[in-house]
Amino acid sequence: MLWTWDKTDAVVRCGLVSAVLTVAARAVISSCCWSSFFILWGALATLYVISAFPQVSTKGRAVLITGCDSGFGLHLALHLHKLGFRVFAGCLQADGRGRAGAESLQKLKSDRLHVVQLDVTSQAQVDKAVKEVKKILPDGEVLWGLVNNAGWATYGDVEWVSLDTVRRIVDVNVLGLIAVTKAFLPLLRRSKGRVVTITSGLARMAVPMRSSYVLTKYATEGFCDCLRYEMRSWGVHVSIIEPGNFIAGTSIFTEASIREMAAKMWESMDPEVKADYGRERFEARVQLMKSYSNSGDTDVTPVLNAFTEGLVQRWPQVRYNPMNVYFRTRVFIATHLPECIYEKIYVG
Repeated sequence: MLWTWDKTDAVVRCGLVSAVLTVAARAVISSCCWSSFFILWGALATLYVISAFPQVSTKGRAVLITGCDSGFGLHLALHLHKLGFRVFAGCLQADGRGRAGAESLQKLKSDRLHVVQLDVTSQAQVDKAVKEVKKILPDGEVLWGLVNNAGWATYGDVEWVSLDTVRRIVDVNVLGLIAVTKAFLPLLRRSKGRVVTITSGLARMAVPMRSSYVLTKYATEGFCDCLRYEMRSWGVHVSIIEPGNFIAGTSIFTEASIREMAAKMWESMDPEVKADYGRERFEARVQLMKSYSNSGDTDVTPVLNAFTEGLVQRWPQVRYNPMNVYFRTRVFIATHLPECIYEKIYVG
């Protein structure tokens, strides 16, 4: 069995059933049919949980993953290879300096793991990657999955972040993702495969100092929702992974990177903005960001499981939420309760 029992997945599926049945509850309760209501709830909840178990085989199926230099992408490439997939690991630095991730994958010397040079912001490299995948795929094998994992993160108040920085993060997190998806969709349509895209818990709620990052995650979710509707008639499933806080497990932010970003922000800031905010307030916000660099979960297994479920479950979910209880509660409040409540609790 490729996928093992995941309590979180079961809870999410039961929660979705509860939400649907709540709508029908009034009609049932008005007839005083409490027993019928609970029987119906139990039957549908059981059916929905059971639907998580049927899986497709990994044999003869390949997956392309972007952003395999480090973090989730690197771990996922190794994980999916172990499960039996043919893996195309797209790396920003497959050649030259800073290629530690690519080298660790190449050391496996496996004929089912291929490191591909892939900068998602370069259309030339995207097109070349498509040709390489087609050339390498043996007869009888198909490209089953595309995992959009590549991304970049930054921070800073709206007035601090330069437009060049905003353009860069949009180029990587949104336009690059769209370019890769469009390029590989013909292969995925033929295999009736999967597109699995990582966004963030911050695709469901905004926080101060993260406007540039948050806007790209909101945009990505909108793109994936539209793509999911369009791909239904082709039999291609589109899923979104919304992880909680795994900064400590991925090193997406480090104290060194935070300091470097702070220096560039202050240097590029308008004199009027510098005068209004002041260096003391700016440094206080930078220190707050540094405190986040070691926060969150260090075990990325829940995220790897979510990616795997999106690829192997016969009936995958639209959204997977690998989060701890704190983050899941916060997202629930942000999504379902009045915004003033969320702001009072979490923004101040």
